[in-house]
Amino acid sequence: MTYVSSRAAHDAASRAVVHDADSHLMETPSWLIDHADPGIRARLAPLTMGGLAGIAEGIVAERRANPVDPSPFPGQEADLFAAKNWTAFGAFDPSERRRALDRLGFATQLVFSTFSHRVLLKHPLAEPQVTFDPAVHYGTIRAHNRGMTEFCGEDDRLLPVGWVSLHDPERAIAELEWALDAGCAAIEIPSYAVEPISLTHVDLLPFYARLEEAGVPLVFHIGGGGKLVAPPLENNGRTYDNRFYEGEPAQPLLIFVGMPQPIEMALAALIFDRVFEQFPRLRCGVIENGATWLPTLMERLDLALRAFGRTEEFRGLTMLPSEYVRRHVKVAPFAYEDLGALVERTSADLYVFSTDFPHDEGSLDPIAEFEANGARLTDDEWARFYRQNFEDLMGSAFPLRGPASLEREPVA
Repeated sequence: MTYVSSRAAHDAASRAVVHDADSHLMETPSWLIDHADPGIRARLAPLTMGGLAGIAEGIVAERRANPVDPSPFPGQEADLFAAKNWTAFGAFDPSERRRALDRLGFATQLVFSTFSHRVLLKHPLAEPQVTFDPAVHYGTIRAHNRGMTEFCGEDDRLLPVGWVSLHDPERAIAELEWALDAGCAAIEIPSYAVEPISLTHVDLLPFYARLEEAGVPLVFHIGGGGKLVAPPLENNGRTYDNRFYEGEPAQPLLIFVGMPQPIEMALAALIFDRVFEQFPRLRCGVIENGATWLPTLMERLDLALRAFGRTEEFRGLTMLPSEYVRRHVKVAPFAYEDLGALVERTSADLYVFSTDFPHDEGSLDPIAEFEANGARLTDDEWARFYRQNFEDLMGSAFPLRGPASLEREPVA
């Protein structure tokens, strides 16, 4: 029995296949350096991980010296969610991850990095003190994408997410081609406006054309959105309620409220600048940014067009903005959000299941929590949430996959 087969409470046909739209690799401090081309290795610094690098190194060294025996897990598969970050089974070791996936029972996991975003976002607009060297910047991106495909390369259930910076359109397209050739199943770009040009700039249209042609989705993820809380808002004179996020002072409640703002602007630009109109088969995933904001965004997009879209530049839209969202976008809610209400306000076609494994923000029992917050969903809606919407998002990741190839034998 796997975690999936032991936890879902509704009709078995609705959960015959479950995909996880959000899981992570926990990097080691030297991870980017280890995967970089020789010519730039000396120019890369180890990942600081918000001050956690020493802790990470200690845990990784201990685990490699004393591998974890997964045998206690039968009958207690949910325990895989109890250990978090580097201590989790499968956090950084590919062979462990394969065995963890056997126990979890997910047909696939979309795999993101964890700390590399902070390096991949570094350029003058994001951090004015940074000296921007395109060769190093895009070399670091290639190191990231090489590391992701290497981690996922021995198990077709693990779907690596590549990263591409849009700072230089020509280089961006070249790195996209490299990532696709290497086997990246999705491509993440910054959701925050930190590049010198818009993500919808005309010079980037070949980038989206190539994604559409390849059937590979564009994705946004928290961590690719820059700093979510303006520094003055953290200087409130009330140190008792300040927290730290990735080693920096932060207000967790403000982070949650501000989380969707870069995503909303990115999606609005993709719609109003007609990228989704021009590339009708391009798909876009919004991962680990919650979903409670989505119904009101769809309403505001339509209102914006009614109120301000009478000029010539918007006559190229052939649908309402909310209809582009329905056609192109899939969103991963948090397990504690009201999934039933979200589906009622929008559509069951918009949402995908995710765990955030092995991050400590993730649920200790995601299926149970989602099902408690989506008790009103029908069997068909659950099937969309667990399987169909994810497969629609991923496109070419499932060209030859059918129920027989995705449904695996339960782990003894």
